[in-house]
Amino acid sequence: MSFTFEVQATCSYTNARAGVFHTPHGVVETPRFMPVGTLANVKTVTPAQLQDTGAQMVLSNTYHLHLQPGEDIVQMAGGLHKFMGWSGPMLTDSGGFQVFSLSEINQINDDGVTFRSPRDGSLIHLTPEKSIAIQNTLGADVIMAFDECAPPGVGRDTVEKAMERTYEWLKRCVAAHSRKADQALFGIVQGGEFLDLRAEAARQLVDLNLPGYAIGGVSVGEAPEVIDQVVQHTAPLLPQNKLRYLMGVGSYREMARAIAAGVDVFDCVIPTRLARHGSALVGGERWNLKNAKFREDFRPLDETCSCYVCQNFSRAYISHLLRSQELLAYTLLSIHNITELVRFTQRIRQSILAGTFTTEFAEWIAPVTG
Repeated sequence: MSFTFEVQATCSYTNARAGVFHTPHGVVETPRFMPVGTLANVKTVTPAQLQDTGAQMVLSNTYHLHLQPGEDIVQMAGGLHKFMGWSGPMLTDSGGFQVFSLSEINQINDDGVTFRSPRDGSLIHLTPEKSIAIQNTLGADVIMAFDECAPPGVGRDTVEKAMERTYEWLKRCVAAHSRKADQALFGIVQGGEFLDLRAEAARQLVDLNLPGYAIGGVSVGEAPEVIDQVVQHTAPLLPQNKLRYLMGVGSYREMARAIAAGVDVFDCVIPTRLARHGSALVGGERWNLKNAKFREDFRPLDETCSCYVCQNFSRAYISHLLRSQELLAYTLLSIHNITELVRFTQRIRQSILAGTFTTEFAEWIAPVTG
């Protein structure tokens, strides 16, 4: 089964494009926001509810699934899609982000990364080969190369070393990948805030002619204007005929600006994380439904939204659920928030097809300032 990306329309004044990414489990119409289901579950939402949000592709995480339940159990269940009951396209991160986020419990060298398990204290040695073997066993449509994400604020030498190690690990991932027919291996462009390093990393990855490419190492603590500068510089360096994926970004302006630079898909935990804190995404704003003003507000969350939540429940009801600590509140807010971000990217897609992107979304694609 081949993985292809088809560009359907482009924008005359930006690098934005609308396209279709073909996978063994269906298509992804781009630009598109992708919800995160770290442990083969988008928190508080069933697969049927997730499908109703308009989501087409879901992410899970190699490191966490390796710890629990283990890739062998997922394989025994028939693979990741059957295990979690999601029939659409899926992507697994490589565990590379945990090299950054769990830096206090790991040690890095050229061979790989050794973690101390947060579950039982045992040592876990994750190498490029091991990451790919786990992902081959899990069976997602798209798998990510094992990479090193340098933390923000470190010196150029440290960032360059991480970039070089990421490239060496990528070549080992390519050699270890055994399911090329039904799994697409994506490389990840690193290089921190140094634009020349980003350009060099992009050149190295493009030379390997991979099925798709990701921009990593952003949204890990940098200022928004730094993220924007990196994305605007890097995205156009990646092939026109391959899917471009910006990792870990899910705010309105960052997505709109990245789409204008030529990015196709995004992932972020924002919609479900905000839901667990009682917040809704409405019209580009974040609303805290615990606020007193919502107690007697019987309007839908968003009167323009067609999601299940906005068609059936009021702000007052969700506020009541939150105040009562009822679990349904988190499900309803998650459904709406995911729908909102998917709908935002769907609207952008339609505007690109219609040739109205730069006018319709002028507010959102204005440059990011500090």
